[in-house]
Amino acid sequence: MDDTNTQMHNNLVIVQTEDGSNTIFNNIIGENYHSKHGALQESKHVFLESGLKYYLDPSFLNFSNISILEVGFGTGLNFMLSADYCTENKINLFYTGIEAYPLNEVMIGQTGYNGFITKETWETFIQNYNSALRGSVLINEYCNLQIAPIKLIDFENDQQFDIIYYDAFASTNQPEMWNELAIAHTIKFLKPEGLFVTYAITGNLKRMLKALGCTIQKAPGAPGKREMLRAFKMV
Repeated sequence: MDDTNTQMHNNLVIVQTEDGSNTIFNNIIGENYHSKHGALQESKHVFLESGLKYYLDPSFLNFSNISILEVGFGTGLNFMLSADYCTENKINLFYTGIEAYPLNEVMIGQTGYNGFITKETWETFIQNYNSALRGSVLINEYCNLQIAPIKLIDFENDQQFDIIYYDAFASTNQPEMWNELAIAHTIKFLKPEGLFVTYAITGNLKRMLKALGCTIQKAPGAPGKREMLRAFKMV
């Protein structure tokens, strides 16, 4: 672990959120990895229900494969929920996470998310986490995971994805993740008619996405937020 990651891990603490699930508070950034109103319910509402399941419906039977890019992989909760859902429904999941400052497996193990995920997904994720930081790994017969331990702007990939989960820290704490350069760089990895989904919704973000050829949808937010944003790439 380099000095930057060592300093980061020394400034992380497990905290409980209002729904009883845990998150991690980053003292350097000054923000939780998930909503203080509920880590589990935020991930389920924003990324599983309003992202993956929304995209699959009503054409569910036409999907045997799905590819997801997550910006801000963090604790891996969004991946594990998605992996459980795809495994249950026998959908092949190809999941790529971007995380400039990866957590170590010990810190992830302390989150207690094993209480919300199937035993098989949890154990294989923890066992293969470090390998996923180096390349593509098979979590089970349906789910493939790789994590790029680099900054978003340095990420390159020949693949385009069906869905992008945008789960960076808030713009007040990480403005560089929400500027035109970052959003444009992200959208180029989205397939035509692909779905971009995030917990955030601002006028500036909506304008940027529209300028990039996306149609905007406002959706009810997770507890603590009135609205969230979905966007479909139409070019």
